[in-house]
Amino acid sequence: MNDLSEEIKNTSQVKTRQRVTDHGEVFTSEREVKAMLDLVKQETERIDSRFLEPACGTGNFLVEILKRKLVVVEHRYSKNQLEYERYAILALSSIYGVDILPDNVQTCRDRLLGIFTHYYLNNYKKEFKPECLKAAEFILSRNILWGDALNLKTPAEKAEPIVFSEWSAVNGSMIKRRDYTMANLVESQPMEGLNLFSDLGDKAFIPTPVADYPLIHFLKLGDDDTN
Repeated sequence: MNDLSEEIKNTSQVKTRQRVTDHGEVFTSEREVKAMLDLVKQETERIDSRFLEPACGTGNFLVEILKRKLVVVEHRYSKNQLEYERYAILALSSIYGVDILPDNVQTCRDRLLGIFTHYYLNNYKKEFKPECLKAAEFILSRNILWGDALNLKTPAEKAEPIVFSEWSAVNGSMIKRRDYTMANLVESQPMEGLNLFSDLGDKAFIPTPVADYPLIHFLKLGDDDTN
C-alpha cells in the first residue's frame, strides 16, 4: 500500500522563486504534514470528519488525510464492495480545498483522484465500477476549487463567490447535495485554522444553501444529466 507512484506523492517544497515571491507558495514537507495531522489523529481517521484547507496548494495535507481515511474504510468494509464504495466516496466527499493558482487546483484534484483510484483498484481490480471513479472525479470538481480564501471569491476578471457542495449520506446508498457559498459558511464563524467544516465541538450554526439537489444514488453522481 505504500508503493504509490511518484506523481501522487508529495511535490517539492518550492516550484519557482517567482511563485514564492508572488504568492508565498511553499509546500509543507511530508514529515511535517504527518506530524501536524497526528495532533488531530482521531479526526483524520474518522471517515466523515470534514476538513477544509484554504490554501491547499497541490494537496499535501489533503492527500495524507484521504490516505488515512481510506485505510480505515479498507479495514472495515473491504469484504463488501458496495459498502467499501459507499464509505470511500463519503471519505472523499469530506475533503475540501481552495487555492489561488489554477494549476495547483488541478494537481490537487489529480493527486486525490489518484489516491482514491489506487486504494479502490487495490481491493477490486477486476470488479471495479467505472461509475464509482466518475463519482469521485465529480466530487473533486466541486470540493477542490480555484479561489482566494481571503476575499472568498474566484480570482477571475469577473469574480464569483466560492461555492462548495456539502454531501450527506441518506438511506444507505443515496446522497444529498447542497451548495453553500464560502462567505456564508464563515460569516457566522470566523476563520480559525484549517477546518471550517469543524466537527471538533465549535459553536453550531445553520448556513443557507444557494442550491439544493434531489437525492441521488452515489454511483450516479458522475452522470452529466443528473447534476
